[in-house]
Amino acid sequence: MPLYIVATPIGNLEDFTFRGVKVLQQVDQILCEDTRHSLPLLQRYDIHKPLSPYHDFNKQKATPGIIKQLRNGETLALITDAGTPGISDPAFYLVRACVEAGIPVIPIPGPSAGIAALVASGLPTDRFCFEGFLPTKKGRKKRLEKLKEEDRTIIFYEAPHRIERTLREIAQHLGDRKVVIAREITKMHEEYIRGRISEITGQFKYKGEMVIIIEGNK
Repeated sequence: MPLYIVATPIGNLEDFTFRGVKVLQQVDQILCEDTRHSLPLLQRYDIHKPLSPYHDFNKQKATPGIIKQLRNGETLALITDAGTPGISDPAFYLVRACVEAGIPVIPIPGPSAGIAALVASGLPTDRFCFEGFLPTKKGRKKRLEKLKEEDRTIIFYEAPHRIERTLREIAQHLGDRKVVIAREITKMHEEYIRGRISEITGQFKYKGEMVIIIEGNK
């Protein structure tokens, strides 16, 4: 009956936890963002369970059926393409529905790109705020303006084709702050670019999603 929220590797497949593998081997069904993306990981760990897609485009339609399965006694696990489900992905929608329905939700902790980047950044880790992805169109300026006085370390996710634009806008609204860009975390070409925004703009190889760590307002 429970729904397991299982974190998966963000790059290096060896970062899967023993418990995560065990749970996925035992559940009745695995929900994932993209079955094609998840299949190599599951095959690597000899996990052979039915897969069903669960993503932003089908979450509203799929959730009632999933709740019904759980109420009927099935045990399901939810994974994301990489990292911890619920962090900038649609898992929140299903978790909330399960909580409202009285269905147990059990997290299986593991990798998270934002936390991995933060602890390697060299910026303060005792207090931080996570902002996920900025809006791609409307609302970017408003979101950044609200963060102008934020004195905690700030974490953003960003796609490679928007990184230069985002850095320019951060500098415009928050100032020329110290920043760390983490890319390809745990992969072969893992890289951390450190400096003030004005110093690092224009240095990026456009590959892999990036994490932006920004110093708080002093």
